[in-house]
Amino acid sequence: MTLLITVFAAVITTVIWYNRKDDSMKLGMLMFMFWGASLMWLVDAVFEYAELKAAYFTPAIEDMVNDAFLGLSVIALALVIWVVRLLITDPKGTVKTALLKHN
Repeated sequence: MTLLITVFAAVITTVIWYNRKDDSMKLGMLMFMFWGASLMWLVDAVFEYAELKAAYFTPAIEDMVNDAFLGLSVIALALVIWVVRLLITDPKGTVKTALLKHN
């Protein structure tokens, strides 16, 4: 489930990255984080399949829910890292403008 969730996030981000007009939002970083997570979960799946064999394809419901929460947590963490980087680098100057704005 973690592999499936991160692959979907990676594919969606890749499509958005590929069709971008400019690179000010730094989607490449987010895309590579998702593809890296997908690769990590793929290696995990291969080793788990080597250990469990056919039982790998019949997980318990609790395991699937736990894996789904883990996959969503990985997506959320990558998004937080991406947003923090955007706020720090401030590619469009929005944060700087908001901080320097005098009412």
